[in-house]
Amino acid sequence: MYQSHTNWTNQSIAAEFIFQAFSTIPEIQRLLFTFFLLLYLTIICGNVSIIWVVCTDQSLHTPMYFFLGNLSFLEICYTTVVVPQMLASVLDVHRTILFANCGIQMFLFVALGSTDCFLLAVMAYDRYVAICYPLRYTLIMTWQVCVWLVVGSAVLALVLSLELTVLIFTLPFCGHQPRINHFLCDVPPVLRLACADTHIHQTVLYSVGIMVLAIPFLLISISYIYIVAAILRIRSTSGRHQAFSTCSSHLMVVILQYGCCSLVYLRPRSTSSEDDDRKLALIYTFVTPLLNPLIYSLRNKDVKQAMKKLVRKTAGS
Repeated sequence: MYQSHTNWTNQSIAAEFIFQAFSTIPEIQRLLFTFFLLLYLTIICGNVSIIWVVCTDQSLHTPMYFFLGNLSFLEICYTTVVVPQMLASVLDVHRTILFANCGIQMFLFVALGSTDCFLLAVMAYDRYVAICYPLRYTLIMTWQVCVWLVVGSAVLALVLSLELTVLIFTLPFCGHQPRINHFLCDVPPVLRLACADTHIHQTVLYSVGIMVLAIPFLLISISYIYIVAAILRIRSTSGRHQAFSTCSSHLMVVILQYGCCSLVYLRPRSTSSEDDDRKLALIYTFVTPLLNPLIYSLRNKDVKQAMKKLVRKTAGS
């Protein structure tokens, strides 16, 4: 969407954006509002319960569950950045978002999403060390190392997000209330609205996408190659089953998260569709944060036992 400098300087520069409505029919709007609100509340309750269990049960005070607790906290923040604004827009199709607020939402969304991706790679490394080097696990994965891995993931994500957001919002957006064909200020749909040359910005977006998605996914894949090889060498059937159980939960979340995000951020622009991107964004905004506590609580025996114990303890007190 390139226009010459002389063209866009003669136009009004946008001070606010408006989101593309899911529907303009009041009955459908109310139905969508209720559906998304229930999903949001379920995500909050599910991830809060994971944090609650990890913090209160002493048997879960291990690096694996420390990372899981941080992942749940990220999922809560991640969805909270998006959903309240989305719910307001669902009910009021004419509701706008200020230029500055759109930039803040984009920064937080990209930063939290990137931290999420880095943390999933950290969790894969944790499982790699636990299964491939069990005798040295406590020496390698000390609490200091765990904290620095989480902090490092967050700092790197914040730097990348700040760089990308500042670069995007130095572009001119022309016209009165440009319409974002999305339910949040995500990078690709906002970039499409710029009335200037965006080739450099697209290159930076792909570069950030490779750092956030491709490289961590490659590291996760390498980790799981070694993990599977180590598991197959375990003679005990119950030992193999336990090892596969703890890893399969993480792997399911990884495939869903990286798969959907890669289709949005790494797919060539010529083959991408705004409507498809919006549908995929619904998956990593709602489905992944929703499945995270379900997968880990239903497929992880330690978390299930800890939850049952805490529920009994709470009910008995």
